This record gives sequence, C-alpha cells and structure tokens, in this order.
Amino acid sequence: MTTEQDLIDELHAQADADRDPATTPDVGIIMGSDSDLDVMSGAHEALDTLGFGEQTDFDDAPDERFTYETYVVSAHRTPDLMYAYGETARARGVEVIIAGAGGKSADLPNMTASIAYPLPVVGVPVQEKSVDSVIGMPTGAPIVAVDAGKSFNAALSAVQMLARGYPELEDRLVEYHEELVADVAETSAALHDLGIAGFRESSR
Repeated sequence: MTTEQDLIDELHAQADADRDPATTPDVGIIMGSDSDLDVMSGAHEALDTLGFGEQTDFDDAPDERFTYETYVVSAHRTPDLMYAYGETARARGVEVIIAGAGGKSADLPNMTASIAYPLPVVGVPVQEKSVDSVIGMPTGAPIVAVDAGKSFNAALSAVQMLARGYPELEDRLVEYHEELVADVAETSAALHDLGIAGFRESSR
C-alpha cells in the first residue's frame, strides 16, 4: 500500500534526479479528490487535443515531446503532500500547474500557488461555491483562475504560458483556434442554407 510519505519521498527523489526537461512532465494537474476527476478531465481533453501525452512514469517518458501528469493532493487531508508537490514541481521539470478543488474551502489551488511561487498556477473551482475561495488571493500572491468547472480553459491557458518559450505550441494553439473558427463558419452557412427545420434535421 502506498502511503503519503511514499509519495513525498518519490517527489523529492524525482526532484534530485536532474532529468532532461524534455523528458519530464511540462504540466502538473492536481485535484483535491478523485471525485473532482469528471470536472478536471476537461484539462486532460484539452492537452490531448493539443498533442500532449500523459506521463505516468517519471523515469519513462512517452513519445510526445510535451506531457502532463496527474495527482490527487488534498490541502486538508494531505497538507504535507501538497507542500512537497508545490516545493518540488520546478525541480521536477513542471512548468505550470493546474489545480482544481471543490467545496467552500477550496484551498488547494491558492495554497499550491503560494508554495510553488513563482511557478504559475491555474486554479479551477470545481463547483460554483468554490470560486471565491480559489480567486481570493491577497496582493502579491497571484493565481490565474478560470470559471467553475472550466478545466478545459485552464489547460488552454497553461499551454498559452508554455507557448511563450515553445513556438511549436503556439502553432498548435493557432491551429486549434482556426479549427474552431472554421466550425462556426460551417455551422453558420448550414443554418442559413438549410433553414431552421432542415438544419435541425441534419443535426440529428
């Protein structure tokens, strides 16, 4: 059985391993509970769409150049693990963290932002009632946050940050945006040309 201390020790060992950044996770995704996974899976979807691979073994990177990892880290139940994750993230090669948490006391994103500073953290309120908690950082302790449940947008924001240092990611973001524009144009033309009834019929 894996213990909290096992995970903490593993994170510190990875930080001390001095791996080539090209082989380490670029984006870290953490959430307060596995019950948040349905909401946070939007971040995985966005990163997969942009050609990222999921890295499940720190010592065996997938073929994709850009990768992400996922952990459950509870600010209240495993504070030591939260601290270890934030403290070691940069040394482990992580360049941006996406952190999601729910409930009225959704402290994981902002606490992680404080620990991992100056590494950027994108906060995802898993529920509407989590918004105030996630965005409530004092001046001088910043966090980027998206609206409740919008983990897909959180991942896009994370890749925008990474793209400033990796032009190929900027190209992927532009291509993704152009596909969205093309989809809207195609839908608009179909709605106009087929009429409302015809469009609804064709969409079934």
